Amino acid sequence: MEHATTPIAGQTPGTSGLRKKTRIFMAPHFLENFTQSIFDAIGGGAGKRFVLGGDGRFFNAQAIQSIIAMAQANGAAEVIIGRGGLLSTPAASHLIRSRGADGGFILSASHNPGGIEADFGLKYNGANGGPAPEAVTQKMAATSAGLTRYYKADGADVDLDTIGTTTRGQMQITVVDPVADYAALMESLFDFDAIAALFAGGFTMCFDAMHAVTGPYAHAILEQRLGARAGTVINGTPLEDFGGGHPDPNPVWAHELMARMSSPDAPDFGAASDGDGDRNMIVGRGAYVTPSDSLAVLAAGAHLAPAYAGGIAGIARSMPTSAAADRVAKALGVEMFETPTGWKFFGSLLDAGRVTICGEESAGTGSDHVREKDGLWAVLLWLNILAVRKLSVAELMADHWARFGRDHYARLDFEEVPSEAAHAMLADLGARIPTLAGTRVEGMQITAADVFAYTDPVDGAQSANQGWRIWFEGGSRAVLRLSGTGTQGATVRLYLEQYRPPDAAGSVEAAQVLAPLRAAVLALCDFQKHLGRTTPDVTT
Repeated sequence: MEHATTPIAGQTPGTSGLRKKTRIFMAPHFLENFTQSIFDAIGGGAGKRFVLGGDGRFFNAQAIQSIIAMAQANGAAEVIIGRGGLLSTPAASHLIRSRGADGGFILSASHNPGGIEADFGLKYNGANGGPAPEAVTQKMAATSAGLTRYYKADGADVDLDTIGTTTRGQMQITVVDPVADYAALMESLFDFDAIAALFAGGFTMCFDAMHAVTGPYAHAILEQRLGARAGTVINGTPLEDFGGGHPDPNPVWAHELMARMSSPDAPDFGAASDGDGDRNMIVGRGAYVTPSDSLAVLAAGAHLAPAYAGGIAGIARSMPTSAAADRVAKALGVEMFETPTGWKFFGSLLDAGRVTICGEESAGTGSDHVREKDGLWAVLLWLNILAVRKLSVAELMADHWARFGRDHYARLDFEEVPSEAAHAMLADLGARIPTLAGTRVEGMQITAADVFAYTDPVDGAQSANQGWRIWFEGGSRAVLRLSGTGTQGATVRLYLEQYRPPDAAGSVEAAQVLAPLRAAVLALCDFQKHLGRTTPDVTT
C-alpha cells in the first residue's frame, strides 16, 4: 500500500545510516520515510534478498515489523531475520556475505544508550556486508529530503521467535539462529582446541556483554564451546535499555569489569563489547590495553591463528588511531594505510585484498572475515595469541613494547558541547593551520600541521576535511575532530600521542607522559574560551 508522507527535517544520514532519539524514530512516518529512502537509493527492493536484525534496544521489534512490511511492499524476494530480531552487526555482515544477500538493515545506535528517552539507529549495509558507500548514503540523504510517499504492506506481525521459513504475500521470511552461523565462522578462524585447553588449564576470564547483543554469542562460544567456567560472561542478557547502562566498552562505562580486573582475585583476562557487538575492550590483571595497542598486538600475532597462518596482506587504521600498528606493518614488510574515521573506508581495501587487519582507536578491530569491526572476533584472537604465547596480558604488552616501542595514547571526549562553539573553535584552528609550524606553545614546538584529506588507493574516491593534525617535536602528535556518533550537541574529540622507543618505553603512566602535550593543545585551541572548560567528560 502506498502511503503519503512529507520530508522530515533533520533526517540526513551521517555515514551508512541514521541515529536519532528513539522518540523521533517512533514519530509517524519517520522510520518509514528513511527506510523508503534506502530502498529508493539502492534501485528498489524488487526481487532482492535482505538480512534484518538489531541489538535489541527499545523499539527494535516494532521497527523490524515495519521494515518487513515495507520490504514486502517494495517487492523483496526474501528477508532473513535473527531470532527475536537480534543480530550483532558483525553477525549481520557475515549473514549478508554467506547467504548471498543483496544487503542488510541493521537496527542499532552502536555504543549509545538505549530506551525510549535514549537513542535508536538504522543503517544499511551492501552486498559485500559492509556499510553502504558514500555515493549510496548521499542518495539516501537526497531522497529522504524530498520523499512524498512510501510503500508498506498491510498484514499481521511476523513471529520473530520461531526459527523457520514462512511467507508473507510473495515474500519469503526466514528466521535464523542469530548465533549459529557466526559461531561456526569463528571456529573456522581460530584454534578452538588451543583456547579450550587454556581454559581447561585454569585460565580465568570475565566478559562483560553490558546487557547488549553479544551476550548470547559470548555464552555460546566462550562458556559452552570453549569451556570457560559458568559466570565468565556477566551482564549477558540483552535488555531494551541495556540495564540502564551505557554500552560503550571503555574503562568509564565498563566499570563493573574494571573493578573485577583490579581486585585481588582478578581473573587472568577481561573483555567487553558494545551495544551491537562491533567494538571491544581488552584488560589484563591491572593492565588496560588501549585500542591502538590492541590493533598492533593483534596484527603482530595474527599468524598464530589458523586463518592468518600464512601472514597478513596489510594493515589499515583510522587517522586518529596511534601509529603503533605502523611499526608492526614496517617490521612485517606489509602495506599500511591511514584512512578517515569510519569502517566504510576499509571496505575497498579489504575487497581488493590490500589489507587483512583493520582497526580504529574507538575500540573497533576486525579482519577480512566480514566487512564490519567485530568485538568478539578481537577477543578470540587475543585468546588464541595468549594460548600460544603462554604469557599474561601484561607480559605480552611488555614484550610488544620491548620490540616496537610504545605509543602512549589518550582520547579526551568533550561531549554535548554547543555545536556553534565547537565549530567556531575548530574553524579558528583551521585558519591558523598553515602558519603553525615553528610555533612554540606551552614550551612545545610545533613541527607540522595539516587538515587530513584522503584519496582511496583502490577506487580514487576523495574525502576532505577529516580532522586536524598537529605534530610536535619529540615524536608527539595531536588530532582534533568532531564526532558524528551523538544525537544532540557536538562531541569534540582530542587525541594525544607520544612515541617512546623500546629502550625508553618503560612503565610510566600515559597521563604523565602526555601531560605537556595536553597542556599545549588546550592552550593552542583555547578550550576554555570556546567551550568553557578544559576537563573532558570521558578520558580513554
